[in-house]
Amino acid sequence: MLELSNVTVRYGQHRALENASVNVAKGEIVVILGANGAGKSTLLKAASGICEGVVAGDIRLDGTNLAGLAANKIVDAGLALVPEGRGVFPDLTVRENLTLGAYTARARDDEKMTLERVHSLFPKLAERSGQIVGTMSGGEQQMVAIGRAMMSNPTILTLDEPSLGLSPLLSKELFQNLARVRDLGIGVLMVEQNAKQSLAIADRGYLIENAHVVHQDSAANLMRDPAVQAAYLGVGSSEEATTPEPATDMPQTVTEAFTIRPRSQQTQSADVILGRSVADLVAAASRQSVTVAAQKRPDPTRPIDAEIPQDRLAATLAEIERGARDARKRPKVEPLQNRYGAPSAPDHAPKPKARPVIEVYRAPRVEVYRRQPDGSGFERK
Repeated sequence: MLELSNVTVRYGQHRALENASVNVAKGEIVVILGANGAGKSTLLKAASGICEGVVAGDIRLDGTNLAGLAANKIVDAGLALVPEGRGVFPDLTVRENLTLGAYTARARDDEKMTLERVHSLFPKLAERSGQIVGTMSGGEQQMVAIGRAMMSNPTILTLDEPSLGLSPLLSKELFQNLARVRDLGIGVLMVEQNAKQSLAIADRGYLIENAHVVHQDSAANLMRDPAVQAAYLGVGSSEEATTPEPATDMPQTVTEAFTIRPRSQQTQSADVILGRSVADLVAAASRQSVTVAAQKRPDPTRPIDAEIPQDRLAATLAEIERGARDARKRPKVEPLQNRYGAPSAPDHAPKPKARPVIEVYRAPRVEVYRRQPDGSGFERK
């Protein structure tokens, strides 16, 4: 069993995880749900020994303390990680990627048997044993990543966003394969955004919010929880905050922190918000601007339509037309000098042709010196 007790991870002054407690038994699938940045991936990295922050707390696998061990020692102890983004070697073949997973002493003795087990789970890997992994699809590369982790003969398999970037069909196939991994007696700890499919195959689940584990329950209860449905499954939205019933084995102070306020799905029109039709407001504003302009017009004898544009477009066009008329009335001023300092020529005078510009490129000179045989100096070649 993998047990994490009061695990805290700090990046400088920032706490990415605080007093998190999670456990996974053999032959069990546990899923961790939470928003981006809540600390889910940090939890897996801390357990696998690859976290760059300062890790505190107790991490044990079958009684063995993993805290402070190197990553390869943790894999040798029986904990394997499938990282986010798969992390396969794209220039190597499928067989070579899988063989690299059996590097530890724990896996070398049973390498052949473990490879047969991986091929039974993922028949495509047996068919494409000699194919370069970089030429495979995303779903097939995820199979390679999971198969490579299983080649280390782990007791607990951890996965970080295994369905990321996969189509719905490939995601469904992936979760079915993870259920078969559980049937082999391997514990699975999974961080996953696809809450619906992951809870469908999981035995238990944890919710992480703002670096704290705020709730845990069986997967079936989490699927029926209104707060989980509103936050992660997209159903059960309401205006009021929804709080699940506190679990019997969880402290009351922890469950009180789990509160989710779903966003309202109702929309209101602008007419309802303003209390008046938008068209009526526009018409009233137009009438008011016409009245004010009529009171200020300089020539009362002219019709108001000649002086007051009815809308902004007409006003803009009228302003452009007046500017054009004023420009035509201005006298033309002939510049005294052109750009070369000479008096400007009349418009009918022929303009001088511009001389072509020729750029000359000279190759750099390279001088080579050779040392004299007697070592007395250098000779220029």
